[in-house]
Amino acid sequence: MGASKSASFSEEHNAMAGLFKALSHPARVAIVDYLLSVESCICGDIVNELPLAQPTISQHLKELKNANIIQGTIEGTAICYCINPKTIEQIENHFGAIKNKLKSKCC
Repeated sequence: MGASKSASFSEEHNAMAGLFKALSHPARVAIVDYLLSVESCICGDIVNELPLAQPTISQHLKELKNANIIQGTIEGTAICYCINPKTIEQIENHFGAIKNKLKSKCC
């Protein structure tokens, strides 16, 4: 979305759209699912799990990291990735508010 259009929406709407955009690729959803199943991992672990090349995995990790969905810590020459719980809480709160509003709606 262009800068002129995104300025028409609230900061929260733009933040949620950025998170959803980062999660809009099946490989990124698979990476998040994998990270939820392990304590933490390095890129090579994910490459072994998904049918994608290492550079492709790295690009998807970069998108997830830029959106703060995952975080990484440097351990020697590798980066260990894990889910950022604060961002997941933001997503949970957003959908929780939707769920609460739907309880009083009827269609």
